[in-house]
Amino acid sequence: MASSVATAETGEIRIAKQYGLAYLPLMIMENQKLYEKRAAELGIATKPVYMTLGNNTAANEALISGNLDVITNGPPGFLIFWARTKGTRNEIKGIAPLLSQSMWLNTRDPNVKSVRDLTEKDRIAVTAVKTSTPAILLQMAAAKAYGDAEYAKFDPLTVSLSHPDGMNTLLSGKTEITAHFTSPPYQNMEVKTPGVRTILTSEEVMGGPSTFNLLFTTTKFGEDNPKAVEALVKSLDDAQAFIRNNKEHAAEIYLEMSNSKNTSKAEILELLNDPGTTYTLTPQKFMTFVQFLKRIGTMKTTPENWKDLFFVYVHSQPGD
Repeated sequence: MASSVATAETGEIRIAKQYGLAYLPLMIMENQKLYEKRAAELGIATKPVYMTLGNNTAANEALISGNLDVITNGPPGFLIFWARTKGTRNEIKGIAPLLSQSMWLNTRDPNVKSVRDLTEKDRIAVTAVKTSTPAILLQMAAAKAYGDAEYAKFDPLTVSLSHPDGMNTLLSGKTEITAHFTSPPYQNMEVKTPGVRTILTSEEVMGGPSTFNLLFTTTKFGEDNPKAVEALVKSLDDAQAFIRNNKEHAAEIYLEMSNSKNTSKAEILELLNDPGTTYTLTPQKFMTFVQFLKRIGTMKTTPENWKDLFFVYVHSQPGD
């Protein structure tokens, strides 16, 4: 029986990551061959194939079309996608978070002290307008400042750019981009530039730490390949522990695999030691996002609790 189950599992699992320190667990998994070790323990021959994409929309399409097996996104983008696919043959479900970390809204405009000072002259770089985590955090900040009816107040100011491109355009000072809602290491590099400062953090919006991104797949893939997904969760847990216990080596792997030219090992270590960044399997603040997205009408279908969003592998975590 064990042999037939193992044979039924996929021969490879195609995993998409994006740019930034948030994807360090996947880099560690690839570099240290952690998935291969866990797959062998479970008696399957599944091999991981890691790819890098900078666009969530393209990743979503690749998942639905079957060109990718596992992708990443922030909680809001995942939740919107979950609601859209719920009950269809393309239904998706979360596997596990990569980490919880702080995101900052940085600006180079000396006249902008808070989001209330943003005007039609400002342009804010986010990874994807209206659906990315930075875009939703901006909507939540607008609702907090001006009321739920004005949640989309800043939407016309947003521009879709990858994290590296957003940083480069902000720091160049030669484009329309005056602000950038981003993540480590880009936000930290930005504020070291004279004239750039932080005016909002995700903790201020969410009322505490929140999951930055997570791995997810289609329900069908997860049900057809339970051991492949279990190996992914276990190897992700291994990678998170590796980062916590071997920060110097983890920093070296990041610099090597990201081909980063603008960041030093000391700067990466500083980020890895930041208490605002936690590599954990625990889902945090998913229901806070759900409640907001339901309130403004973005999510018509909502889960009863956070466990409805995930496969069983993380149900033992103290999530919310």
